[in-house]
Amino acid sequence: MSGRAILEDRREREYGGEQSLVGAPMSPPPSRAERIARRRVLKMLSYSALALPLAKLLWPGSGKAAPGPAQRVIFFYFPDGVAGPSQDGEPSLWHPTGSETSFSLTPQLEPLGGLKADCVFLNGLTMGPTDSGSHPGGAKKLLTAADNGQNESIDRYLGRTVGANSPFRVVYLGAQATTNNASGDKFISYVSAGQSVAPQDNPREAFNLLFPIGGGSSSGGGSSSGGAAGSPSSSMEASILDTVLEDMKALQGELGAIEKAKLDVHLDALRETEKRIKGEAPPLPTNAPATCGQPYVDTSGFTDDQLHDPAKFPAILRAQIDLMVLAMECGKTRVGTIQGSSHTSELIMSRFPGTEMYDPGFDMRSHQASHYGSKHDPGKREFSDYVKQRRWWVSQFAYLLNELKKRPDGPGQTMLDTSLVLLCTEVCDGNTHLHDNLPLVLAGHGGGLKTGRLLQYNGERHGHLFVSLANAMGDGLSSFGDAASGPLSKLFG
Repeated sequence: MSGRAILEDRREREYGGEQSLVGAPMSPPPSRAERIARRRVLKMLSYSALALPLAKLLWPGSGKAAPGPAQRVIFFYFPDGVAGPSQDGEPSLWHPTGSETSFSLTPQLEPLGGLKADCVFLNGLTMGPTDSGSHPGGAKKLLTAADNGQNESIDRYLGRTVGANSPFRVVYLGAQATTNNASGDKFISYVSAGQSVAPQDNPREAFNLLFPIGGGSSSGGGSSSGGAAGSPSSSMEASILDTVLEDMKALQGELGAIEKAKLDVHLDALRETEKRIKGEAPPLPTNAPATCGQPYVDTSGFTDDQLHDPAKFPAILRAQIDLMVLAMECGKTRVGTIQGSSHTSELIMSRFPGTEMYDPGFDMRSHQASHYGSKHDPGKREFSDYVKQRRWWVSQFAYLLNELKKRPDGPGQTMLDTSLVLLCTEVCDGNTHLHDNLPLVLAGHGGGLKTGRLLQYNGERHGHLFVSLANAMGDGLSSFGDAASGPLSKLFG
Protein backbone atom coordinates (compact mmCIF):
# COMPACT_ATOMS: atom_id res chain seq x y z
CA MET A 1 0.00 0.00 0.00
CA SER A 2 1.30 3.42 -0.89
CA GLY A 3 1.74 6.06 1.75
CA ARG A 4 0.02 8.54 -0.58
CA ALA A 5 -3.17 6.49 -0.67
CA ILE A 6 -3.20 5.87 3.08
CA LEU A 7 -1.87 9.02 4.72
CA GLU A 8 -3.55 11.63 2.55
CA ASP A 9 -2.32 14.23 1.65
CA ARG A 10 1.27 14.92 2.55
CA ARG A 11 1.77 18.56 1.89
CA GLU A 12 4.84 20.61 2.49
CA ARG A 13 3.91 23.46 4.82
CA GLU A 14 5.03 26.92 3.79
CA TYR A 15 6.05 28.28 7.15
CA GLY A 16 6.11 31.92 6.08
CA GLY A 17 3.25 34.38 6.00
CA GLU A 18 1.53 36.14 8.81
CA GLN A 19 0.42 33.19 10.93
CA SER A 20 2.04 30.85 13.37
CA LEU A 21 1.80 27.10 13.43
CA VAL A 22 -1.44 27.11 15.40
CA GLY A 23 -2.94 29.85 13.26
CA ALA A 24 -2.73 32.69 15.80
CA PRO A 25 -1.51 36.09 14.55
CA MET A 26 2.06 36.91 15.52
CA SER A 27 2.80 39.84 17.78
CA PRO A 28 4.91 41.70 16.87
CA PRO A 29 5.31 40.50 13.26
CA PRO A 30 8.86 39.82 12.06
CA SER A 31 10.44 41.86 9.34
CA ARG A 32 10.16 40.69 5.74
CA ALA A 33 13.85 39.73 5.77
CA GLU A 34 13.35 37.63 8.91
CA ARG A 35 10.30 35.92 7.43
CA ILE A 36 12.24 34.98 4.31
CA ALA A 37 15.16 33.67 6.37
CA ARG A 38 12.91 31.63 8.64
CA ARG A 39 10.91 30.26 5.72
CA ARG A 40 14.13 29.16 4.04
CA VAL A 41 15.16 27.06 7.03
CA LEU A 42 11.73 25.75 7.97
CA LYS A 43 10.92 24.73 4.41
CA MET A 44 13.96 22.47 4.51
CA LEU A 45 12.72 20.97 7.75
CA SER A 46 9.08 20.68 6.73
CA TYR A 47 9.36 16.90 6.33
CA SER A 48 11.09 16.37 9.65
CA ALA A 49 9.93 16.09 13.22
CA LEU A 50 12.22 19.01 14.07
CA ALA A 51 10.10 21.64 12.34
CA LEU A 52 7.55 22.17 15.11
CA PRO A 53 9.87 22.90 18.02
CA LEU A 54 11.95 25.20 15.83
CA ALA A 55 8.86 27.10 14.71
CA LYS A 56 7.89 27.58 18.34
CA LEU A 57 11.31 29.07 19.05
CA LEU A 58 11.30 31.41 16.07
CA TRP A 59 7.74 32.61 16.50
CA PRO A 60 6.91 33.71 20.04
CA GLY A 61 3.44 32.58 20.97
CA SER A 62 3.26 29.81 18.34
CA GLY A 63 3.03 27.21 21.10
CA LYS A 64 0.40 29.07 23.11
CA ALA A 65 -3.07 27.58 22.94
CA ALA A 66 -5.34 30.62 23.16
CA PRO A 67 -9.10 30.30 23.58
CA GLY A 68 -10.66 29.72 20.21
CA PRO A 69 -11.14 26.93 17.67
CA ALA A 70 -10.23 23.36 18.48
CA GLN A 71 -6.74 22.58 17.24
CA ARG A 72 -7.29 18.92 16.33
CA VAL A 73 -9.87 16.15 16.10
CA ILE A 74 -9.53 12.37 16.37
CA PHE A 75 -12.14 9.78 15.43
CA PHE A 76 -11.67 6.53 17.37
CA TYR A 77 -13.61 3.58 15.94
CA PHE A 78 -14.28 0.13 17.36
CA PRO A 79 -16.40 -2.60 15.70
CA ASP A 80 -19.68 -4.39 16.29
CA GLY A 81 -21.64 -2.04 18.53
CA VAL A 82 -22.36 -2.33 22.23
CA ALA A 83 -24.73 -4.06 24.65
CA GLY A 84 -27.52 -1.56 24.08
CA PRO A 85 -31.29 -2.04 24.35
CA SER A 86 -31.94 -5.76 23.96
CA GLN A 87 -34.27 -7.40 21.49
CA ASP A 88 -36.57 -8.28 24.40
CA GLY A 89 -36.85 -4.62 25.37
CA GLU A 90 -34.37 -4.52 28.25
CA PRO A 91 -32.77 -1.10 28.75
CA SER A 92 -29.36 -0.31 27.33
CA LEU A 93 -26.30 -1.39 29.27
CA TRP A 94 -24.24 1.29 27.52
CA HIS A 95 -26.10 4.59 27.59
CA PRO A 96 -25.81 6.54 30.87
CA THR A 97 -28.92 7.51 32.78
CA GLY A 98 -29.66 10.56 34.89
CA SER A 99 -29.79 14.30 34.40
CA GLU A 100 -27.48 16.44 32.30
CA THR A 101 -24.98 16.98 35.10
CA SER A 102 -25.84 14.15 37.49
CA PHE A 103 -25.65 10.76 35.84
CA SER A 104 -24.10 7.33 36.28
CA LEU A 105 -21.84 5.45 33.91
CA THR A 106 -22.71 1.90 32.91
CA PRO A 107 -20.28 -1.05 33.32
CA GLN A 108 -19.18 -0.78 29.69
CA LEU A 109 -18.24 2.87 30.26
CA GLU A 110 -16.50 2.33 33.61
CA PRO A 111 -12.98 2.94 32.21
CA LEU A 112 -14.03 6.56 31.64
CA GLY A 113 -14.84 7.08 35.31
CA GLY A 114 -11.76 9.20 35.94
CA LEU A 115 -12.36 11.14 32.72
CA LYS A 116 -16.07 11.76 33.14
CA ALA A 117 -15.48 15.50 33.55
CA ASP A 118 -13.69 15.54 30.17
CA CYS A 119 -16.50 13.86 28.22
CA VAL A 120 -19.95 14.49 26.82
CA PHE A 121 -22.12 11.39 26.57
CA LEU A 122 -24.56 11.57 23.67
CA ASN A 123 -27.85 9.64 23.73
CA GLY A 124 -30.48 9.45 21.02
CA LEU A 125 -28.65 10.34 17.79
CA THR A 126 -29.46 8.32 14.66
CA MET A 127 -27.88 7.55 11.29
CA GLY A 128 -31.32 7.19 9.69
CA PRO A 129 -33.35 4.16 8.57
CA THR A 130 -31.50 3.16 5.41
CA ASP A 131 -29.83 -0.24 5.86
CA SER A 132 -30.68 -0.23 9.56
CA GLY A 133 -29.85 -3.67 10.91
CA SER A 134 -26.74 -3.87 8.72
CA HIS A 135 -23.11 -3.61 9.79
CA PRO A 136 -21.83 -2.56 6.33
CA GLY A 137 -24.62 0.01 5.98
CA GLY A 138 -23.70 1.50 9.33
CA ALA A 139 -20.00 1.64 8.50
CA LYS A 140 -20.78 3.46 5.25
CA LYS A 141 -22.89 6.08 7.03
CA LEU A 142 -20.77 6.44 10.17
CA LEU A 143 -18.42 9.25 9.09
CA THR A 144 -20.16 10.23 5.83
CA ALA A 145 -23.62 10.77 7.36
CA ALA A 146 -24.95 9.65 3.98
CA ASP A 147 -26.74 6.52 2.80
CA ASN A 148 -24.41 4.00 1.14
CA GLY A 149 -21.42 6.21 1.88
CA GLN A 150 -22.38 8.65 -0.87
CA ASN A 151 -20.44 11.52 0.62
CA GLU A 152 -16.95 12.53 1.62
CA SER A 153 -16.38 11.51 5.24
CA ILE A 154 -16.06 14.20 7.90
CA ASP A 155 -12.37 13.45 8.53
CA ARG A 156 -11.56 14.03 4.84
CA TYR A 157 -13.69 17.16 4.71
CA LEU A 158 -11.90 18.65 7.72
CA GLY A 159 -8.54 17.59 6.33
CA ARG A 160 -9.22 19.54 3.17
CA THR A 161 -10.51 22.63 4.98
CA VAL A 162 -9.06 23.36 8.42
CA GLY A 163 -6.24 20.86 7.88
CA ALA A 164 -5.28 21.95 4.38
CA ASN A 165 -1.97 23.49 5.44
CA SER A 166 -0.81 20.56 7.56
CA PRO A 167 1.99 18.31 6.27
CA PHE A 168 -0.62 15.52 6.31
CA ARG A 169 -4.24 16.50 5.82
CA VAL A 170 -5.53 13.29 7.43
CA VAL A 171 -3.68 10.54 9.26
CA TYR A 172 -5.69 7.32 9.03
CA LEU A 173 -4.27 4.50 11.13
CA GLY A 174 -5.65 1.01 11.60
CA ALA A 175 -5.09 -2.04 13.76
CA GLN A 176 -5.86 -5.23 11.85
CA ALA A 177 -8.45 -3.30 9.84
CA THR A 178 -7.23 -4.81 6.56
CA THR A 179 -7.04 -8.42 7.82
CA ASN A 180 -8.38 -11.11 5.46
CA ASN A 181 -8.15 -8.77 2.47
CA ALA A 182 -10.94 -6.60 3.85
CA SER A 183 -13.28 -5.11 1.26
CA GLY A 184 -13.90 -1.39 0.85
CA ASP A 185 -17.07 -1.38 2.92
CA LYS A 186 -14.97 -2.37 5.93
CA PHE A 187 -13.29 1.05 5.98
CA ILE A 188 -14.86 4.17 7.42
CA SER A 189 -12.90 6.99 5.74
CA TYR A 190 -14.25 8.13 2.33
CA VAL A 191 -12.29 10.41 0.02
CA SER A 192 -15.37 10.92 -2.16
CA ALA A 193 -18.91 9.59 -2.56
CA GLY A 194 -18.78 5.79 -2.44
CA GLN A 195 -14.97 5.68 -2.41
CA SER A 196 -13.39 4.53 0.85
CA VAL A 197 -9.66 4.12 1.46
CA ALA A 198 -7.80 1.65 3.64
CA PRO A 199 -5.96 2.74 6.77
CA GLN A 200 -2.26 2.11 7.34
CA ASP A 201 -2.20 -1.02 9.50
CA ASN A 202 1.56 -1.16 10.04
CA PRO A 203 2.76 1.22 12.78
CA ARG A 204 6.36 1.03 11.54
CA GLU A 205 5.45 2.04 8.00
CA ALA A 206 3.21 4.79 9.34
CA PHE A 207 6.00 6.05 11.59
CA ASN A 208 8.47 6.18 8.70
CA LEU A 209 5.98 8.13 6.58
CA LEU A 210 5.32 10.64 9.34
CA PHE A 211 8.90 10.98 10.62
CA PRO A 212 11.22 10.25 7.68
CA ILE A 213 14.32 11.97 9.13
CA GLY A 214 15.89 9.10 11.04
CA GLY A 215 12.60 7.18 10.74
CA GLY A 216 13.13 3.45 11.09
CA SER A 217 16.38 3.79 13.00
CA SER A 218 16.84 2.50 16.52
CA SER A 219 15.70 5.88 17.77
CA GLY A 220 12.56 5.83 15.69
CA GLY A 221 9.72 3.43 15.15
CA GLY A 222 11.45 0.20 16.01
CA SER A 223 11.73 -0.92 12.39
CA SER A 224 14.15 -3.68 11.59
CA SER A 225 15.14 -2.13 8.27
CA GLY A 226 15.92 1.28 6.82
CA GLY A 227 17.68 4.29 8.26
CA ALA A 228 20.64 2.38 9.71
CA ALA A 229 23.78 4.39 10.27
CA GLY A 230 25.90 4.37 7.14
CA SER A 231 23.01 3.47 4.80
CA PRO A 232 22.27 5.64 1.74
CA SER A 233 19.16 7.05 3.44
CA SER A 234 21.03 8.02 6.60
CA SER A 235 23.80 9.61 4.52
CA MET A 236 21.21 11.66 2.67
CA GLU A 237 19.56 12.68 5.95
CA ALA A 238 22.91 13.67 7.43
CA SER A 239 23.63 15.71 4.32
CA ILE A 240 20.29 17.50 4.65
CA LEU A 241 21.06 18.30 8.28
CA ASP A 242 24.51 19.60 7.35
CA THR A 243 22.90 22.02 4.93
CA VAL A 244 20.26 23.02 7.46
CA LEU A 245 22.89 23.67 10.10
CA GLU A 246 24.78 25.94 7.70
CA ASP A 247 21.61 27.88 6.93
CA MET A 248 20.84 28.19 10.63
CA LYS A 249 24.26 29.62 11.34
CA ALA A 250 23.62 32.22 8.66
CA LEU A 251 20.18 32.85 10.12
CA GLN A 252 21.70 33.63 13.52
CA GLY A 253 23.11 36.85 12.10
CA GLU A 254 19.68 37.95 10.88
CA LEU A 255 17.83 37.57 14.18
CA GLY A 256 17.57 39.69 17.27
CA ALA A 257 19.41 38.78 20.48
CA ILE A 258 16.45 37.01 22.13
CA GLU A 259 15.57 34.89 19.13
CA LYS A 260 19.26 34.17 18.52
CA ALA A 261 19.52 32.71 22.03
CA LYS A 262 16.49 30.53 21.37
CA LEU A 263 17.95 29.34 18.10
CA ASP A 264 21.16 28.33 19.90
CA VAL A 265 19.14 25.94 22.05
CA HIS A 266 17.59 24.35 18.99
CA LEU A 267 20.94 24.06 17.23
CA ASP A 268 22.16 21.91 20.11
CA ALA A 269 19.22 19.56 19.57
CA LEU A 270 19.92 19.41 15.85
CA ARG A 271 23.55 18.51 16.48
CA GLU A 272 22.39 15.65 18.70
CA THR A 273 20.13 14.43 15.89
CA GLU A 274 23.03 14.69 13.45
CA LYS A 275 25.14 12.48 15.73
CA ARG A 276 22.38 9.86 15.94
CA ILE A 277 21.92 9.73 12.17
CA LYS A 278 25.67 9.43 11.59
CA GLY A 279 25.95 6.74 14.24
CA GLU A 280 28.09 8.90 16.51
CA ALA A 281 25.70 8.77 19.47
CA PRO A 282 24.17 5.85 21.38
CA PRO A 283 20.62 4.88 20.32
CA LEU A 284 17.71 6.30 22.22
CA PRO A 285 16.59 3.85 24.96
CA THR A 286 13.28 2.18 24.19
CA ASN A 287 11.77 3.56 27.39
CA ALA A 288 12.85 7.15 26.71
CA PRO A 289 10.04 9.70 26.31
CA ALA A 290 9.28 10.59 22.71
CA THR A 291 9.85 14.15 21.56
CA CYS A 292 9.50 15.84 18.19
CA GLY A 293 13.29 16.04 18.00
CA GLN A 294 13.65 12.39 18.95
CA PRO A 295 10.40 10.73 17.83
CA TYR A 296 9.85 7.23 19.14
CA VAL A 297 6.97 4.78 19.24
CA ASP A 298 7.37 1.41 20.91
CA THR A 299 6.80 -1.36 18.37
CA SER A 300 8.87 -3.97 20.17
CA GLY A 301 5.80 -6.06 21.03
CA PHE A 302 5.27 -7.42 17.53
CA THR A 303 7.03 -8.08 14.24
CA ASP A 304 5.81 -7.29 10.74
CA ASP A 305 4.73 -10.89 10.20
CA GLN A 306 2.54 -10.67 13.33
CA LEU A 307 0.43 -7.72 12.17
CA HIS A 308 -2.62 -9.99 11.85
CA ASP A 309 -2.01 -12.07 14.98
CA PRO A 310 -4.92 -11.44 17.41
CA ALA A 311 -2.62 -11.90 20.41
CA LYS A 312 -0.61 -8.89 19.15
CA PHE A 313 -3.61 -6.67 18.57
CA PRO A 314 -3.37 -4.75 21.89
CA ALA A 315 0.30 -3.87 21.24
CA ILE A 316 -0.43 -2.82 17.66
CA LEU A 317 -3.36 -0.61 18.66
CA ARG A 318 -1.33 0.94 21.47
CA ALA A 319 1.46 1.78 19.01
CA GLN A 320 -1.03 3.41 16.64
CA ILE A 321 -2.55 5.48 19.44
CA ASP A 322 0.91 6.61 20.56
CA LEU A 323 1.82 7.46 16.97
CA MET A 324 -1.34 9.50 16.44
CA VAL A 325 -0.73 11.54 19.59
CA LEU A 326 2.93 12.10 18.67
CA ALA A 327 2.02 13.12 15.11
CA MET A 328 -0.44 15.69 16.41
CA GLU A 329 1.92 16.92 19.11
CA CYS A 330 4.55 17.52 16.42
CA GLY A 331 2.18 19.37 14.09
CA LYS A 332 2.04 16.67 11.43
CA THR A 333 -1.76 16.81 11.18
CA ARG A 334 -4.89 18.25 12.76
CA VAL A 335 -7.22 15.42 11.72
CA GLY A 336 -6.82 11.77 12.59
CA THR A 337 -8.84 8.56 12.42
CA ILE A 338 -7.96 5.38 14.30
CA GLN A 339 -9.81 2.26 13.15
CA GLY A 340 -9.63 -0.75 15.44
CA SER A 341 -10.43 -3.84 13.35
CA SER A 342 -13.56 -3.59 11.14
CA HIS A 343 -17.26 -4.36 11.23
CA THR A 344 -18.34 -8.00 11.63
CA SER A 345 -14.91 -8.45 13.14
CA GLU A 346 -13.31 -11.88 13.34
CA LEU A 347 -10.85 -10.53 15.90
CA ILE A 348 -10.35 -13.19 18.59
CA MET A 349 -10.40 -10.99 21.65
CA SER A 350 -10.09 -13.91 24.06
CA ARG A 351 -6.43 -14.07 22.98
CA PHE A 352 -5.59 -10.65 24.37
CA PRO A 353 -3.02 -11.39 27.10
CA GLY A 354 -3.44 -9.70 30.45
CA THR A 355 -7.08 -8.73 29.89
CA GLU A 356 -10.28 -9.89 31.56
CA MET A 357 -11.31 -11.57 28.26
CA TYR A 358 -8.17 -13.70 28.07
CA ASP A 359 -8.87 -17.43 27.71
CA PRO A 360 -6.32 -19.29 25.58
CA GLY A 361 -8.54 -22.37 25.57
CA PHE A 362 -11.60 -20.67 24.08
CA ASP A 363 -11.78 -18.49 20.95
CA MET A 364 -14.34 -15.69 21.29
CA ARG A 365 -14.53 -13.34 18.33
CA SER A 366 -15.92 -9.83 18.45
CA HIS A 367 -18.77 -10.41 15.99
CA GLN A 368 -19.47 -13.81 17.52
CA ALA A 369 -19.91 -12.26 20.97
CA SER A 370 -22.07 -9.44 19.61
CA HIS A 371 -24.75 -11.99 18.68
CA TYR A 372 -25.38 -12.74 22.32
CA GLY A 373 -29.10 -13.42 21.88
CA SER A 374 -32.38 -11.67 22.49
CA LYS A 375 -31.73 -10.68 26.08
CA HIS A 376 -28.98 -9.64 28.48
CA ASP A 377 -28.01 -12.91 30.13
CA PRO A 378 -24.90 -12.63 32.34
CA GLY A 379 -24.80 -16.42 32.53
CA LYS A 380 -24.28 -16.72 28.79
CA ARG A 381 -20.66 -16.77 27.67
CA GLU A 382 -21.23 -14.65 24.55
CA PHE A 383 -22.95 -11.90 26.52
CA SER A 384 -20.52 -11.76 29.40
CA ASP A 385 -17.56 -11.71 27.03
CA TYR A 386 -19.22 -9.07 24.86
CA VAL A 387 -19.55 -6.69 27.81
CA LYS A 388 -15.90 -7.31 28.70
CA GLN A 389 -14.85 -6.65 25.10
CA ARG A 390 -16.75 -3.35 24.98
CA ARG A 391 -15.20 -2.31 28.27
CA TRP A 392 -11.77 -3.06 26.83
CA TRP A 393 -12.41 -0.83 23.82
CA VAL A 394 -13.47 1.99 26.12
CA SER A 395 -10.27 1.51 28.13
CA GLN A 396 -8.27 2.09 24.94
CA PHE A 397 -10.20 5.28 24.30
CA ALA A 398 -9.41 6.30 27.88
CA TYR A 399 -5.72 5.64 27.23
CA LEU A 400 -5.85 7.95 24.22
CA LEU A 401 -7.48 10.70 26.28
CA ASN A 402 -4.93 10.35 29.07
CA GLU A 403 -2.05 10.55 26.60
CA LEU A 404 -3.46 13.82 25.28
CA LYS A 405 -4.07 15.03 28.82
CA LYS A 406 -0.47 14.56 29.93
CA ARG A 407 1.00 16.67 27.12
CA PRO A 408 1.10 20.46 27.54
CA ASP A 409 -0.31 22.68 24.80
CA GLY A 410 0.21 26.20 25.98
CA PRO A 411 0.19 27.83 29.43
CA GLY A 412 -2.05 25.91 31.79
CA GLN A 413 -3.45 23.73 29.03
CA THR A 414 -2.99 20.21 27.70
CA MET A 415 -3.59 18.73 24.28
CA LEU A 416 -6.91 17.39 25.55
CA ASP A 417 -7.94 20.95 26.37
CA THR A 418 -7.45 21.94 22.73
CA SER A 419 -8.72 18.73 21.08
CA LEU A 420 -11.96 16.95 20.26
CA VAL A 421 -12.03 13.13 20.31
CA LEU A 422 -15.02 11.05 19.24
CA LEU A 423 -15.60 7.42 20.22
CA CYS A 424 -17.85 5.65 17.71
CA THR A 425 -18.99 2.33 16.21
CA GLU A 426 -21.19 1.40 13.24
CA VAL A 427 -24.31 0.07 15.01
CA CYS A 428 -25.99 0.46 18.38
CA ASP A 429 -26.75 -2.91 19.97
CA GLY A 430 -24.54 -5.60 18.47
CA ASN A 431 -27.33 -8.15 18.29
CA THR A 432 -30.01 -5.98 16.64
CA HIS A 433 -27.62 -3.86 14.51
CA LEU A 434 -29.96 -0.88 14.63
CA HIS A 435 -28.67 2.53 13.57
CA ASP A 436 -30.54 4.52 16.23
CA ASN A 437 -29.35 5.71 19.64
CA LEU A 438 -25.74 5.56 18.49
CA PRO A 439 -23.15 4.84 21.21
CA LEU A 440 -21.16 8.07 20.95
CA VAL A 441 -18.83 9.78 23.42
CA LEU A 442 -17.23 13.14 22.64
CA ALA A 443 -14.22 14.13 24.74
CA GLY A 444 -11.88 17.08 25.06
CA HIS A 445 -12.39 20.80 25.57
CA GLY A 446 -11.49 22.11 22.13
CA GLY A 447 -13.64 24.88 20.75
CA GLY A 448 -15.17 25.45 24.18
CA LEU A 449 -16.90 22.07 24.50
CA LYS A 450 -18.85 21.98 27.78
CA THR A 451 -18.00 18.59 29.25
CA GLY A 452 -19.07 16.48 32.20
CA ARG A 453 -22.57 16.23 30.75
CA LEU A 454 -25.11 13.72 29.50
CA LEU A 455 -27.10 15.10 26.55
CA GLN A 456 -30.38 13.56 25.41
CA TYR A 457 -31.56 13.85 21.82
CA ASN A 458 -34.71 12.56 20.18
CA GLY A 459 -33.65 11.01 16.91
CA GLU A 460 -31.63 13.94 15.54
CA ARG A 461 -29.32 12.90 12.71
CA HIS A 462 -25.71 12.43 13.70
CA GLY A 463 -24.60 14.65 10.81
CA HIS A 464 -25.54 17.60 13.03
CA LEU A 465 -22.72 16.49 15.35
CA PHE A 466 -20.25 16.73 12.47
CA VAL A 467 -21.43 20.24 11.65
CA SER A 468 -20.74 21.12 15.29
CA LEU A 469 -17.24 19.61 15.15
CA ALA A 470 -16.40 21.53 12.00
CA ASN A 471 -17.68 24.79 13.49
CA ALA A 472 -15.64 24.16 16.65
CA MET A 473 -12.53 23.90 14.48
CA GLY A 474 -13.26 27.24 12.82
CA ASP A 475 -14.94 25.92 9.68
CA GLY A 476 -18.26 27.49 8.67
CA LEU A 477 -19.94 24.25 7.62
CA SER A 478 -23.74 24.57 7.75
CA SER A 479 -24.88 21.07 6.74
CA PHE A 480 -23.36 17.63 6.33
CA GLY A 481 -24.72 14.40 4.93
CA ASP A 482 -28.21 13.49 3.81
CA ALA A 483 -30.37 15.15 6.43
CA ALA A 484 -28.33 17.36 8.72
CA SER A 485 -28.63 21.13 8.55
CA GLY A 486 -27.08 23.18 11.29
CA PRO A 487 -25.08 22.21 14.37
CA LEU A 488 -26.23 19.92 17.16
CA SER A 489 -28.04 21.84 19.85
CA LYS A 490 -26.72 22.16 23.42
CA LEU A 491 -23.25 20.85 22.57
CA PHE A 492 -21.21 24.06 22.45
CA GLY A 493 -21.82 27.44 23.98
